[in-house]
Amino acid sequence: RLLRALPLLLAIAGCSTLADPDVEDTNASAAELYNEARSALRSKNFQTAIERLETLQARYPFGEHAQQAQLDIIYAYFKSEEWDAAITAADRFIRLNPTHPRVDYALYMRASVNMSRGRDFLGRLFGTERALRDPQPLRQALADFQRLVAEFPATEYAADARERIAILRDQLARHELDVARFYQSRAAYVAAANRAKTIIEGYQDTPAVNEALTILVDAYQQLGLSGLRQDVLRVIREKYPEHPLAGQSG
Repeated sequence: RLLRALPLLLAIAGCSTLADPDVEDTNASAAELYNEARSALRSKNFQTAIERLETLQARYPFGEHAQQAQLDIIYAYFKSEEWDAAITAADRFIRLNPTHPRVDYALYMRASVNMSRGRDFLGRLFGTERALRDPQPLRQALADFQRLVAEFPATEYAADARERIAILRDQLARHELDVARFYQSRAAYVAAANRAKTIIEGYQDTPAVNEALTILVDAYQQLGLSGLRQDVLRVIREKYPEHPLAGQSG
């Protein structure tokens, strides 16, 4: 009786395995893995999508779904906030497929990952610690978006990239301003002046310039550099007539 019942038991066990979405079929085809991954992405089940896409790439690295899987996994890593894995996946796609028509997407996602990682950095740091830390992810995001616009000016992502460039420049200028204030508050006037000049020279189109000019005037006054102070005041009068120090001559 047991032997006669064995085929039925095996069939039941097989059906239960196939019915469980968390149990992976080791014999799944590339198309099956890809469809499961896409379904998981649509359901926002990003970990399952990552598992299926990783398996697909490992088993079928040269199949018809391979390149799209490489692109999809960048997005899945991004949504899972696996920043390093997303950057690595984007870099890998760009390196292996330099002429692919979706390179612009991979570069856009790389920039977006760095921007999100930078926002996470700024959100977790406060006060002195935040002021003194280098927001490298934001700098890298800016470089990525600028590269995207330069290399793919007609891409569908160009308009959004330009908007993000403006946002990133403002964020980086405000970070430099935090650092300049920090040094000014501790009477480190040379360092404060250097940070203020970084804003004035590198981020001219941001609101941070106004306060940077004020810090620079104060720093030069404290350092006894009257000639340089007069030069800054002249620049304020000529280029920033609405600045609070525009009417100051001495």
